Amino acid sequence: MNLLLIDPSELSAPDRVWLTDRRAVHIREIHQAQVGDRLRAGMLNGLIGEAEVLNLDASGVELALDFSQPRQSPSPLPVILVLALPRPKMLRRVLQAVASLGVKEIWLIHSYRVDKSYWSSPLLDAAVIHEQLLLGLEQAGDTQLPVVHQRKRFKPFVEDELPGLAAGRQAWVAHPYHAQPCPAPSDEPALVAIGPEGGFIPYEVDKLNQAGLKSLSLGSRILRVETAVPVLLTRLFPVS
Repeated sequence: MNLLLIDPSELSAPDRVWLTDRRAVHIREIHQAQVGDRLRAGMLNGLIGEAEVLNLDASGVELALDFSQPRQSPSPLPVILVLALPRPKMLRRVLQAVASLGVKEIWLIHSYRVDKSYWSSPLLDAAVIHEQLLLGLEQAGDTQLPVVHQRKRFKPFVEDELPGLAAGRQAWVAHPYHAQPCPAPSDEPALVAIGPEGGFIPYEVDKLNQAGLKSLSLGSRILRVETAVPVLLTRLFPVS
């Protein structure tokens, strides 16, 4: 945990917070903090400052927050990520990775090779997704929470919503066949679609192309989703 993230709703006073969850355990057992120690802290969707340990025991940790010399979060990636829903256990790792890389808008969509049972997983609950995103932000030292959308029907999303999302952006679908090589890194706004294990089927690639997305290849190696996502993002964008 490289940044202690605090939700404004947790404050007991304008500059005080009492933690009893995994963060308190981390402060005691990993940081091995003592009263008077100062930790790097950030307000969720806000600024970065410091937190001084006022009290700590087995029940929790009390902190005094100091934003008198605030710092900004790292710059976000200018990308919308459209991701065919991975296996739920893999999704946790992917969400943490993309949050740590600076993605701020994620669309989870259905496709032919996505098992319908994935959509009923408790790992898709808003609270679980929120927790995975927080873990990614804590790793990167970022406070700005990504927004995650879920779309269970491929065709309505691609026909009705995707063209508007792609408008004014470089728009790509990762596809290893009949595709152009990955371009040089750029700060230009973009949209990237990544398929499930096994990739998008030809019909889906055609629909994505019709929506304005160009096919893009990462090379001759076929990568698993959890590998392809960070590789593609770090190739397309200069990650700060």
